[in-house]
Amino acid sequence: MGRARSPSSVPSGPPTGSTRVKMRILGVDPGTLKVGYAIIEATPGRNGAVMRYLECGVIAAPAREQVAVRLLAIATDLGTVIDEFSPTTLAIEQAFGGKNIHSALTLGQARGALMLLAGQRGLPSFEYAPALVKRVVAGHGAATKQDVADRVRLLFDLRTAPPADAADALAIACCHALSCL
Repeated sequence: MGRARSPSSVPSGPPTGSTRVKMRILGVDPGTLKVGYAIIEATPGRNGAVMRYLECGVIAAPAREQVAVRLLAIATDLGTVIDEFSPTTLAIEQAFGGKNIHSALTLGQARGALMLLAGQRGLPSFEYAPALVKRVVAGHGAATKQDVADRVRLLFDLRTAPPADAADALAIACCHALSCL
């Protein structure tokens, strides 16, 4: 259990009538065992959003515990991230219809717990489809996890690519910034 930092009414999509102010975005790649998170700042620039990396990492829950206990651990650790970085917005990956209905339902529980946390903290939440995130960040909706990790490493001039879940969260935060500014 715990968070590991990387070394280096809920609307869907960008807000309408977006304001042109600095945002601190918490990007989240949800799960019940591991949650990727990323914090970036984004400000309007001449050619779109100017983004600045603050932190990303992975929150891991105790694998042998019941789902409710894992969700509580994840929400508690993500609450610590929110307290530390004071984001203004949560951007989270939408659930996608996979072949395994049990996995989809479990992922929905994780998303619900994290969105509830955001609501309790007064953070507006925005959802982005995985294919849209890949298209915005990596250039095409069929990008691999490695493509996404490589692209966010380049976007933020990181020495190494973050772990996959953290890279996905960073991409989700980027997608929100690039969609809104």
